[in-house]
Amino acid sequence: MEIRPHRIIKRKTTKMIKVGNVRVGGDSIISVQSMTNTLTTDVKETINQIHALKEVGADIVRVSCPDQDSTKALKEIVKEASVPIVADIHFHYKRAIEAAEMGANCLRINPGNIGSNQRVLEIIKAAKNNNCSIRIGVNAGSLDKNLLEKYKEPCPEALVESAQNNIKLLEDNDFFNFKISVKSSDIFLTVKAYKKLSEICDYPLHLGVTEAGGLMAGSIKSSIGIGQLLMAGIGDTIRVSLSSDPIDEVKAGYEILKSLGIRSRGVNIISCPSCARQAFPVIETVQLLEKKLAHIKKPISLSIIGCVVNGPGEAAQTEIGLTGGGQDNNLLYLSGVPHDKVPSSEIIDKIVKLVEEKTKDK
Repeated sequence: MEIRPHRIIKRKTTKMIKVGNVRVGGDSIISVQSMTNTLTTDVKETINQIHALKEVGADIVRVSCPDQDSTKALKEIVKEASVPIVADIHFHYKRAIEAAEMGANCLRINPGNIGSNQRVLEIIKAAKNNNCSIRIGVNAGSLDKNLLEKYKEPCPEALVESAQNNIKLLEDNDFFNFKISVKSSDIFLTVKAYKKLSEICDYPLHLGVTEAGGLMAGSIKSSIGIGQLLMAGIGDTIRVSLSSDPIDEVKAGYEILKSLGIRSRGVNIISCPSCARQAFPVIETVQLLEKKLAHIKKPISLSIIGCVVNGPGEAAQTEIGLTGGGQDNNLLYLSGVPHDKVPSSEIIDKIVKLVEEKTKDK
């Protein structure tokens, strides 16, 4: 469906970098990221999870590298991966150097725990030599002790100053292939920090509310934080941080982007909460459709409304629409036009078939 004028978001133009073969920033699409939670040394399981994340739409996947055995495993993981791999580095700068040498497409370093500037310089050298980008990952939970002493507590100003310090360090060493994040588990702190950074910086921004929580709570917190920033035109790549299956992170990321009309993937279901007017079991129907249509990758809009109050209006805005009718006369719409009557017992099979047909050659 065509994006309506009131939903068009004017996005800030940032510098474009490359993470492997994925462009981040500039006029590129907003990419969706996640992170494996397998032991990196378990190469087979890590690769399997990367493939599963790719299948649900992950553009970039991050892999933790806490020790030398993990960085050694990266060589085979990168070779087998179907998406660019970011090596997640904390505390020991040598892990970053090893990861770059093993073929990582990007190094995520946390300025608050990576150590001295000299160590960062060694990482920059390794990134340059191996055509590897960098993410400056500032986190409110692990700020540099000097900044904590200066500001007394994590705050937007502290996060932005940390980012600025590291931007200058990279720029002074003729390195510009990087993106930045300034994350916190606090939504207000996160949003303010990103807005401040966006005002003074043209490098691509990686958005996220870190340690957001479980599936429901974390998805809500992330959608509020990431959503506000995207609506303000801020952000070039996103990761929804959940204490859940990494696949849920990717799905939640796409739901945020779909809800803002920024990027579509799979079936976008518009459905009512159900009430006494419903002519068929809306909740159960939607749950079944979500499961049976989970394999659909190409974008398509679908409305499932239990009665005629809002059904025809929603059907006018979707490619396939279903409105509940009395005496088992549910009305099916195609592109807003009434098409056929569907008994409640046939809704699932009929809609699944239509969606699969419409997305086959789309």
